[in-house]
Amino acid sequence: MQTARTPALAQLTGTTGALFALLLLVDSGHFIFARALLPYFDPLWSATGVLGVAAIQVGLYGAWRRQLHLETLRTHFAFLATVGFLVGTSTALSYSAVAYIDAGAAAMLAKTSILFSIILGVVWLREKINRIQLAGGALALVGVFLVTFQPGDLLRFGSLLVLLSTLLYALHAAVVKRYAHTLGFIDFFFGRLFYTTLTLGIIALFRPPTVAPPAEGWLILVIAGTVDVVISRTLYYQALRRLTMSLHAIILTISPVATLLWSLVLFNSFPAPQQFIGGLVVLAGVAIAATFRNR
Repeated sequence: MQTARTPALAQLTGTTGALFALLLLVDSGHFIFARALLPYFDPLWSATGVLGVAAIQVGLYGAWRRQLHLETLRTHFAFLATVGFLVGTSTALSYSAVAYIDAGAAAMLAKTSILFSIILGVVWLREKINRIQLAGGALALVGVFLVTFQPGDLLRFGSLLVLLSTLLYALHAAVVKRYAHTLGFIDFFFGRLFYTTLTLGIIALFRPPTVAPPAEGWLILVIAGTVDVVISRTLYYQALRRLTMSLHAIILTISPVATLLWSLVLFNSFPAPQQFIGGLVVLAGVAIAATFRNR
């Protein structure tokens, strides 16, 4: 198998490069939003509310553009319900995890998704990845471990929740990459949000809210649904359609570095030396993986 230096970076120019730059900006806020909502809502209700807000927004937009076909919810039930279940469960776990683990550490740990995504991409989707890209992914993982795994972290309940959430989300990405090409984007995205919200809503019924949150809690909820779901996932799926799943996952390892920057801006928290070095290692691994591809 030969490699070339004209590389996968060529795939990241123009529109695709702009998509990924915006995606990295908003994707890094997932655990930040989850942590911001924690004082106001039970994590399960936070996840349900955020995805419900997004479902309403996408549904209204699709109806306005006349691109929404509600019969898709029935004709593609198995696919959309599967995706909804995987995403719903993954979101509930990640929102619950921030009660036990720092948001920055959770974001870094979540990038073990590159392992799951590469394995699923190569084994199930029959994608090809060369040795240099694989080495870049491995180096990025070393950086993730440097940032995330402090003494005792592996035994923390929050870490286990993040890992399980990450596995389910990577599995959802593989299912989408394999089957979503038969659907228009609005129909797919609304169906995904509808069944995700339905899944979480059914689970949330067993944990009724105790008190009504103040107005600022609802405001954060609406902002999170708009930014962390509607904008972020639109960019995510558009980028997923343009790149292989493996390369898509590897490049997204940059996202936790952006999360650390958000933490610095919002909470005046600068990463410790080990975290900073780990972030640099992540960037190096991503650069290697993105610079070499199959000829």
